Amino acid sequence: MTEIDLQKELFASIKNTLPSHISLVDTLADLLDLSYDSVYRRIRGEKPISLNELKILCEHFNISLDQVLQFKNDTVVFNAPDINGSDPDFREYLKGMLKQMKYFNSFEKREMFYQCKDAPVFYFYLFPEIGAFKTFCWLKTLLNNPDYQDKIFSLEDFPFEDCIQIGQQIIQEYTILPSVELWNLETFNSTINQLEYYRDAGLFKTKEDFLMVIDSFNKMLNHLQEQANIGVKFMPAASDLKPGIPFKFYVNEVLLGNNTFILELDDQRLSIITYNALNYLLTKDVRFCNKLLHGFNTLVTRATLISGTGEKERNKFFRAQREKISQLKN
Repeated sequence: MTEIDLQKELFASIKNTLPSHISLVDTLADLLDLSYDSVYRRIRGEKPISLNELKILCEHFNISLDQVLQFKNDTVVFNAPDINGSDPDFREYLKGMLKQMKYFNSFEKREMFYQCKDAPVFYFYLFPEIGAFKTFCWLKTLLNNPDYQDKIFSLEDFPFEDCIQIGQQIIQEYTILPSVELWNLETFNSTINQLEYYRDAGLFKTKEDFLMVIDSFNKMLNHLQEQANIGVKFMPAASDLKPGIPFKFYVNEVLLGNNTFILELDDQRLSIITYNALNYLLTKDVRFCNKLLHGFNTLVTRATLISGTGEKERNKFFRAQREKISQLKN
């Protein structure tokens, strides 16, 4: 492949990353500080791009040079937000998640495939009490925030209303994103273990706080089950459920796996893998995304669909989760 062909491939790849309503020429003109004519000449391969321009494009669109030059090796380049600094403020972390969801929904053709070891962060913001507890737990226990080290949890002292508001905005975006989700019998175990630890360690200010969080957790399960019953997504207390965004909910009893997202956005794929619970790696490497989706689809063939059908298995799955939560009260 010639240099001109590679350059054309680069701009075609960049165009695929943009939602259909965003102009490639306008974007490049602003980014590279060039006239429209100069941009068109580069897109057509009449004018070679400079190394500095290539650097700007790769950094802005999260493209690896290996991908541009089409090296045939085993290297996969990931984008790792916040890798160069300390963990961001948790509210900023949620705002970043909201921005990502809005970006996914800016594409006309979109679908998310989710292999879930743990319930997604945003699910806990369906109801405020469990959302407040999880936020406190993440800040105190996971992120080791010094402001919370000597604190115990109280809904009155730590309502986290701003985080819950952002979280519910994320869920609103999630409800308009079609998804195929692969859950397992241990999906809620980490949250149940956290509740048990905080209870036994005396980290709830009052028994009422503990019971309100448990009740909120059950409400979250009820909402998830109702979505599975009808096979569409909706916000709690929504009155108009149809037409709804498809929700395909599978239960996997074969492999625990990890928390992995694969997005199909028009003609491109994007993969997100979590690490350290809240951090994530992102890549648009075609080989990696295809391999990940192939593995996901293989697991789906060995899983049980419980949304819109499979009432017996659906009730079995949610009954098992509620029994675990019930044991916390005892």
